[in-house]
Amino acid sequence: MKLQPTEINCPVGATLRLIGGKYKSLILWHLVPGSLRFGELHRLIPEATAKMLTQQLRELESDNLLSRKVYPVVPPKVEYTLTEFGMSLKPILSAMYDWGLSYLHENGLEANCSMTV
Repeated sequence: MKLQPTEINCPVGATLRLIGGKYKSLILWHLVPGSLRFGELHRLIPEATAKMLTQQLRELESDNLLSRKVYPVVPPKVEYTLTEFGMSLKPILSAMYDWGLSYLHENGLEANCSMTV
């Protein structure tokens, strides 16, 4: 995402343009500890269709939040890793997790997803 000088540039809006996709925050969260292959990400985020996950990964790569490494083997092996720029989102993702967990607990609900601390 390249910001244009003629656009209205809001800090929160800029952040949401980068991580506001349906599964982008979850993808980023799961990549904080290290590289993952597509199948591993799909198992961690089963509600995402393969097509949607691919689209979100491409957008994150285009925005320089993650890198994609293709290994020259058969069958193809592809790993996704956060870039340094992507890792800079870790405090934001942690704050989102903490806030969401508190919200769930205040409403008598338990977290039951693949996100763990």
